[in-house]
Amino acid sequence: MKVAVLKGGGSLERQVSLRSGARVEYALETLGHRVAAIDVGPTLINDLREADPDVAFVALHGPGGEDGTIQELLELLGIPYTSPRPAACMRCLDKVLAKHELRAAGVATPDSVTLSATAIHELGAALALSEVEERLGFPLVVKPATQGSALGISFAASREDVPRALLAGLSYDDRVLLERHVEGRELAVGILDGAVLPPVEVIPEGDRYDYASRYDIGASTYVCPAPLADDELAAIENAARTIWSTFGLSGFSRVDMLLGDNGPEVIEVEAIPGLTDTSLFPLAADAAGLPFEDLCARILEIATAHA
Repeated sequence: MKVAVLKGGGSLERQVSLRSGARVEYALETLGHRVAAIDVGPTLINDLREADPDVAFVALHGPGGEDGTIQELLELLGIPYTSPRPAACMRCLDKVLAKHELRAAGVATPDSVTLSATAIHELGAALALSEVEERLGFPLVVKPATQGSALGISFAASREDVPRALLAGLSYDDRVLLERHVEGRELAVGILDGAVLPPVEVIPEGDRYDYASRYDIGASTYVCPAPLADDELAAIENAARTIWSTFGLSGFSRVDMLLGDNGPEVIEVEAIPGLTDTSLFPLAADAAGLPFEDLCARILEIATAHA
């Protein structure tokens, strides 16, 4: 089978995507597939026409790769692909939209407030910080609306920290999410074609699971399967299945949760999780009996079967 591996692109997660793509390329070549590696850019359409692949393996992350843009182009060209469909990608990448989807589906997620650059600069929204504090309390997690890999995320311990956190978030996006901080265990739950994989517990060496903790080898400890009580595991799996169907996901995705005193709360849904050597989805798949090469083979099988 000829497979176009789409990687790189112009998002801030380009380097992560290149690492994911390189690992996928090696696995697919080992499996005997003919691989056309494509660094996504202005020549994409011509590159795809020249490659004439049987299927596209989407190893892109962030805006442009996870927001439905690439998916719509692949559908236009009639090329089957490995990621969820455009609408599902849009729901996942936009954290504000994802929040509304989660709440509508009855899935627990930390309470939050969304502020846009327009609201802050032109409508005086910064004067409502006392109401934000009353509703959410402190500390707060402040994150840009459409970035992954923990890019632009800040923690505000008090009202005095909020302006700095807002400035950091708005440097990545024109909307930011102010989210109630949940103290709890960090869990990543992979889903492959609707089947929930063993949860991975993330134990960062520092205080927070940030960009460096995700991609620097040795910066975090991962435990898979995460040690969980039966009722905790059941609640986590139920939330993951609900998200899979509600968001219209397909192929492979990941749900990030915090397990606190009130049970699991969802903080993010990844339409296209990373596949680097420190990424969590491959770790969960391996724990389920799918080494990386077998995982890539299974992802291709799903993509072609659902085309």
